[in-house]
Amino acid sequence: MSASAPSPAVVVDAEPLPRQDEVLTDAALAFVAELHRRFTPRRDELLARRAERRAEIARTSTLDFLPETAAIRADDSWRVAPAPRALDDRRVEITGPTDRKMTVNALNSGARVWLADFEDASSPTWENVVLGQLNLIDAYTRNIDFTDPGSGKSYALRPDGELATVVMRPRGWHLNERHLQVDGQRVPGALVDFGLYFLHNAQRLLDLGKGPYFYLPKTESHLEARLWNDVFVFAQDHVGIPQGTVRATVLIETITAAYEMEEILYELRDHASGLNAGRWDYLFSIVKNFRDGGPRFVLPDRNAVTMTAPFMRAYTELLVRTCHKRGAHAIGGMAAFIPSRRDPEANRVAFEKVRADKDREANDGFDGSWVAHPDLVPIAMESFDRVLGDRPHQKDRLREDVAVKAADLIAVDSLDARPTYAGLLNAVQVGIRYIEAWLRGLGAVAIFNLMEDAATAEISRSQIWQWINAGVEFENGEKATPELARRIAAEELRSIRAGTGEDAFAAGHWQQAHDLLLKVALDEDYADFLTLPAYEQLTG
Repeated sequence: MSASAPSPAVVVDAEPLPRQDEVLTDAALAFVAELHRRFTPRRDELLARRAERRAEIARTSTLDFLPETAAIRADDSWRVAPAPRALDDRRVEITGPTDRKMTVNALNSGARVWLADFEDASSPTWENVVLGQLNLIDAYTRNIDFTDPGSGKSYALRPDGELATVVMRPRGWHLNERHLQVDGQRVPGALVDFGLYFLHNAQRLLDLGKGPYFYLPKTESHLEARLWNDVFVFAQDHVGIPQGTVRATVLIETITAAYEMEEILYELRDHASGLNAGRWDYLFSIVKNFRDGGPRFVLPDRNAVTMTAPFMRAYTELLVRTCHKRGAHAIGGMAAFIPSRRDPEANRVAFEKVRADKDREANDGFDGSWVAHPDLVPIAMESFDRVLGDRPHQKDRLREDVAVKAADLIAVDSLDARPTYAGLLNAVQVGIRYIEAWLRGLGAVAIFNLMEDAATAEISRSQIWQWINAGVEFENGEKATPELARRIAAEELRSIRAGTGEDAFAAGHWQQAHDLLLKVALDEDYADFLTLPAYEQLTG
């Protein structure tokens, strides 16, 4: 057997897909198998450590900066590696799944970076996993186009002008890939996504003057960042490219990671590119970790928790301060509005909100930010152009005025807003709609003029769970109970059935989505991730 051939212990358990042999090559499968054998045992240990830490938070209802890593935080001498040219200017980044149409539109969007998403914006059907990889290969070889079967409209890469730089986001450490087994064990989806992408594209991207760049999701500790760093070191040696070629931006979207920002950058310092401030996953993480912490941790409606809330402001300002202290990019959050072709007044109001949000981020020192739709690229670009001018970033703004204490990051009770009945209704409506689409293989879904992803469903079900367990009483006098949630969900299901018609309702996954939302929102045992039980129900 040649060194690049996969072991007989590598099993692909799925129906064949068109052109899959271009992705699932012997060399690629052998590489994924080697990643699995080397790194999955440590992944398993780190998942167990997450559970231990969660139990400790349940006991203490607090978090603090780590005493054992104080020396890293106190050492002012270290910096992350300088950004490569392709990642030096990140003032606007567009996000989205790697389907063929999105691939073309994102690369053409005018954004400096495209977050090519195999995680929260992608439902992990085997087709999405494999063909998403194929679409990126085709994009780099400029062999990609798309014709919409409904409208007949064709999409192709612009022949001239700069295309967005791709930063690929693999799945988080917690989710295994059921269609690919090594030695009888499912391979972590993170290693499948990373391994296939890296092996096929690392050298190709270097030849294009770029490189294999990654967003790392759901990180909960600097030890998880250390694991990723070891993966990068091994992978670069495996294909024979220089150490430091890989660059990673870590999403600080868990409350535990917020206390380890400097340590995360330190572990990845030869490969680090920056940190990103997420929103919905961050709030979901607060609920998940402090669900036993009593009334002071009860969040209001998700839309009432803006980035100007004191504990969110502490988080974002600490992120900018940390990144710039260490020479890394600080990337802001998502503008998720989806413009309407029929309601210009709604667009005007929403665009003003987006502009105000991006102005705030640019003025606070962020070096770039996210949008979900190409129409928002010019708005975000204008906000950052106004502050940056011709400079690629503003890392020279060290934000030494920022002094965040450990308690500031979890001061949830500093909010004036309270949960409302309308918030419960919205959580049920959005949760059912998103899960139904996810079960059909769609991970990025327009719901009520917002582009929603899996983080949306997580915060929706988490808020239902939290409000019921806290016995929240709404302004209309009703109390959050399982019975109320079931009643609202049943009414919503009837409304959806009436709106779609019987045939369309039956063709969808509406009852299944309804049942799954109620299960993860009402079960006494809180599921760590909604996508874990949902994945077992996912077809394809």
